[in-house]
Amino acid sequence: MSAAPPIDVAVIGAGLVGLATAAALARRGARVLLLADVRRGEASPAAAGILAPSIEPASGASQAFAVAARDHYPAYLDALGAQTGIDVPLNRLGVLELAGNDEEAARLERSRPPEATWLDRQALGELEPGLAHAAGAVFHPHDGAVNNLVLMRALKTAVARDPRITVVSDAAEQLVLDDRPAAVLTRDGVRYPVARVVIASGVWAPYLEGLPRPLPIEPVRGQMMSVASKLLRHVVYAGDGYAVPRADGRTLIGSTAERVGFDASHTAAGVEQVRGIAAAISPQLAPARMLNAWAGLRPVTPDLQPIIGRDPERPALIYACGHSRNGVLLAPLTGECVAALGVDEEPPLDLAPFRVERFAA
Repeated sequence: MSAAPPIDVAVIGAGLVGLATAAALARRGARVLLLADVRRGEASPAAAGILAPSIEPASGASQAFAVAARDHYPAYLDALGAQTGIDVPLNRLGVLELAGNDEEAARLERSRPPEATWLDRQALGELEPGLAHAAGAVFHPHDGAVNNLVLMRALKTAVARDPRITVVSDAAEQLVLDDRPAAVLTRDGVRYPVARVVIASGVWAPYLEGLPRPLPIEPVRGQMMSVASKLLRHVVYAGDGYAVPRADGRTLIGSTAERVGFDASHTAAGVEQVRGIAAAISPQLAPARMLNAWAGLRPVTPDLQPIIGRDPERPALIYACGHSRNGVLLAPLTGECVAALGVDEEPPLDLAPFRVERFAA
C-alpha cells in the first residue's frame, strides 16, 4: 500500500455538502483532501434545488438552522460568484403551497406560519394564472430555489482553483480512527494520514469500514422529470409533489419516494407518477413536452434531520451526512459549521439537534 503526505482534513464525498465543506475549510487555512468518487444516483445533481424551510417545518434549533441556511444563500452566492465568475441563479420570489379543494384550503389557511400569506382563489389566479383552478394557496414569501447544477459547477471551480485543496478521484473504503494521526484507506490502495476526516458521502456513508457506530441513513429514490413550460414563475408545492420553474424555459417536476435500495434508474411507472404530480399542480402543466427524466437517491434518516458534528468517542471524525430532502438547502451552511469544527472553532449555529448519538437507542 502506498503512502501519501499528511493533510489536515480529508473530506469524503464531492456532492454539494462535500464541496462546500472543502471550500470552507480551505478559506480557514486548512490543507484539504477531497475524495471525489462519482456514483450513479448521487442526490446533489438530481435535486430540484428547492429552498423551502417553511414547508413541513421542523421546530426549535432544527428550524432555526434551516431558516438560517436559506437566508445564508444570497451572500454565499455573491461571494462564490466573485471568486469564480459564475452567476448561480437564485429564485427568491417565494413558494406557493397549493390547496386543491376547499377542505384543504381551510386546513392550510389555519396552519400557515405567521410570516406566510393566505391567497384565495382570485388572488392566486392573479399571481399565477396557471393555478387559477386551485382553491387557494399559502404564500411563503422568503422561500424559493437555487439552480443546483450551476451551484455544483461554481463550487467545483472554486475547489479546483484553491491550492490548499487536493481533489483525488478515488473512493474511501476504510477509516482508521485509533491511530495518531487517523487515516483514510482508499480503493486505490492509498493510506492518507489526517488530523480530521469529514464524512459527506450521502447514502454511501454507512458503508465505510471502521465507523465507530452505525449510521441510520437509507437510500430513498426520487424520480423527476423536466418539461418545456413557462407556465409558472414561483416554486409550487401540491401534496407530496412540486414544480420548480427555471429561467431557461424548463420546469422541473418531482418527486417519487421509493425504497428500492441503490437502484437509481428511472422507470415508466415513475414517469407516470410524476405526470400525475404535474396534473395535480396544474392541468396545463401535465401535457407539457417531457425533456428529460432521471432519479436520485436521497440520504434519509429516521427523523429526516441531518447528522452533523463530531463523533462523541472519536473526535477526529466529523459527520456531514443524512440531509434527507434538504441537502441543497442545508449544504452551504453545513459546510461552514463543519469547517469550523475541522479547525477547532465554534460553529456559527447550534448543532445539538443533529448529533449522531440521538440515534443511540
